[in-house]
Amino acid sequence: MAKGYKDMLAEADAVVQSVGTADMAPLAGDGQYTLVDIRDVRELERDGTIPESMHAPRGMLEFWIDPESPYHKPAFAEDKTFVFFCASGWRSLLAAKVAQEMGLKSMSMLGGFSEWKKAGLPVAERERREVKG
Repeated sequence: MAKGYKDMLAEADAVVQSVGTADMAPLAGDGQYTLVDIRDVRELERDGTIPESMHAPRGMLEFWIDPESPYHKPAFAEDKTFVFFCASGWRSLLAAKVAQEMGLKSMSMLGGFSEWKKAGLPVAERERREVKG
């Protein structure tokens, strides 16, 4: 294998600013930051999410960021710093690196949603979607 996940995480860590949950909590609603939950929808339904965070599934991130994409989300065109989080911080570190490479101001939240929840910070429930058929 030419490059493993540890190498990729180390490369991302070298160029992406990370922020701890305690430092992010008071900044979450100030209008300068958008928290972006990149976890799978099943994780959100099971565990909840950070109130007022935006959900952007990791598999769609590049398409949602790029204004040329038919899947572009206008929220990613706002002049804000996007703080990505996942369950523990690995996926979000890689996502923040991609977002940065695509021209966004981005950060990764250390420890992810697990640390947020463990710190007793607010958690919002996500409604379960009923699958029909």
